[in-house]
Amino acid sequence: MADFDFGAVYAALPYILGQGLWFTVTLTVLATIGGIVFGTLLALMRVSGNPVLDRIAATYINVIRALPLVLVIFWFYFLVPYIAQWITGSDYPVQVGAFKSALITFIAFEAAYFAEIVRSGINSVAAGQMQAGLAIGLKRRQVMAEIILPQAFRAVLPILLTQTIILFQDTSLVYVLGLTDLLGASSQLAQRDGRLVEMYVTAAVIYFVICFVASRLVKRLRIANATRV
Repeated sequence: MADFDFGAVYAALPYILGQGLWFTVTLTVLATIGGIVFGTLLALMRVSGNPVLDRIAATYINVIRALPLVLVIFWFYFLVPYIAQWITGSDYPVQVGAFKSALITFIAFEAAYFAEIVRSGINSVAAGQMQAGLAIGLKRRQVMAEIILPQAFRAVLPILLTQTIILFQDTSLVYVLGLTDLLGASSQLAQRDGRLVEMYVTAAVIYFVICFVASRLVKRLRIANATRV
């Protein structure tokens, strides 16, 4: 560590935090929101009691979870323009862009994991609550939206946050698309300035601090849930 240049780290922080970390956090937040929404729809399909919807959702979830994320990133990056061309009827592939492709990829990929988390939360709610809601005149979708889902999300919130931490770490794979995330920004500066150790150590420390703090929050939520129960 005698040759470790802290000055290079200080000089690089504005770019690493302002460009790289901001991109990573933005992608994580958007992908988490989209993934939870899509995942909830898949979870509702699985618990709908309709065998066709259940099979469609289960097949999607099992296929996505069996694939490496980096492979899915490549697939979506190269296929989305052609899918958009087919949907829009355009004569040429639609230029979607690396960021949109990455966002679509993470939403589609993470939805498979969020779906199973939400489904476990739904199954943890006593079955009698559905019958009770129907007995007082509510429709099934009203019972699910107003009674079951709020309890399900509260029960699995720590697990959802844990999956979000994993997503935050996985966003580093967007470097294969040439995007400047936290790791990508550090790598750019490392190659430019020839300070590989300093830049990669800085990226590792930032990842560690954020994930450690988030993990402590998850632990507190788990304790709070256990105490409430």
